[in-house]
Amino acid sequence: MSTLTDPPKEQFRLSMLLYDTRYRSATIQVIAMFGFMLLAAWLINNTIINLNTLGKPVSFGFLGETAGYDINQRLLDYDNQDTHLRAAFLGLLNTLVIAFMGCVAATIVGVLVGVLRLSSNWLVARIMTVYVEMFRNVPVLLWIVLIFAIVTESTPHPKVYRGVETGAVVVTNRGTYLPEPLFSRSLGDVHLFGSSSLRFDISLDLIAILVVLGLSIFASIKIRQRADRIQEATGVRPRTWHTRAAVLILPLLSLLIALGFHLGYPELKGFNFQGGTHLRNSLLALWLALSLYTAAFIAEIVRAGILAISKGQTEAASALGLRPNKTMSLVILPQALRVIIPPLISNYLNLTKNSSLAIAVGYMDITGTLGGITMNQTGRELECVLMLMLVYLAISLTISAVMNWYNEAVKLKER
Repeated sequence: MSTLTDPPKEQFRLSMLLYDTRYRSATIQVIAMFGFMLLAAWLINNTIINLNTLGKPVSFGFLGETAGYDINQRLLDYDNQDTHLRAAFLGLLNTLVIAFMGCVAATIVGVLVGVLRLSSNWLVARIMTVYVEMFRNVPVLLWIVLIFAIVTESTPHPKVYRGVETGAVVVTNRGTYLPEPLFSRSLGDVHLFGSSSLRFDISLDLIAILVVLGLSIFASIKIRQRADRIQEATGVRPRTWHTRAAVLILPLLSLLIALGFHLGYPELKGFNFQGGTHLRNSLLALWLALSLYTAAFIAEIVRAGILAISKGQTEAASALGLRPNKTMSLVILPQALRVIIPPLISNYLNLTKNSSLAIAVGYMDITGTLGGITMNQTGRELECVLMLMLVYLAISLTISAVMNWYNEAVKLKER
């Protein structure tokens, strides 16, 4: 009679870290990580020693010094006696504004051009092809400078409007003036961070408008969902458009009336216009150039995504009686989004980073403030460049996270 016993377990030996395939890859990665960390530590230590030798120890105290320069296009209050940190904060806001406006405009134009490139109308398709090839094959810096020159040289001087009825929108060679939203019975502002360099105000009027608008949209969605349930149960869909329109419009309109909403129009006083919202030509040129340039790439992404969808989908939609525009918006584009979104993220990131070219037309973004005038005045090249890199890294990672979340939301869910 024989008995079966488990073989003795192999005892661990240090040599197994290199010769055993179960541990070798992990060992190599740990060694490489320590090597990289040692190299980085040596570089940082060597840099600190050299800077100390030059009498420029690493310090961020310069951020509290007086900036001494102006920022022409800004969202918050600022004067040249504010600190470099305040100037960098205003520059960051300008970067975020141009990135948001550019991404929105580039997406709208890109989707439209991408769809029209597939049009059966030969002339329309060729015009869109010329647009795409023209914009994506010329450096974006040239487009920024060209559009800035066009909007500056082709628009009139403010003195031309003297004694002339201007209307709500005024276009001059110093920028475009739009009506400004004002409230005669304003709820006031909330002041955050006191008098620090990061201070800013939040309008209670804006918060009230956003809350009412959000609740109205939520109620409209609930009305639509109720109509969907009735349609599934009875086969008849109730008419809800008038109810949803009333829910969206009436509460917001009532709030605006209660706040005394009115528009403040620009007026010519002295040598320039006063009042209204002033959009400088540098902002407009940068926005148009980045939007049109990036839209050319997005158009090709959209076209490729549409072509990736089987023609059977279009034929099936046509067999059901859907018009071509409904087929595109309800059948083709929702499926193409799964192909479009991943490369779209890269274009959003490129647009955000290309906004650093704003200094070419005098738009003071984070590169023009922290990486430009502040760095030149203080001589803190290392600190400014490191902070600038961290800012763009944070913005890019945030955009990637948001778009990746949206990509997960629209992709096919497997059972």
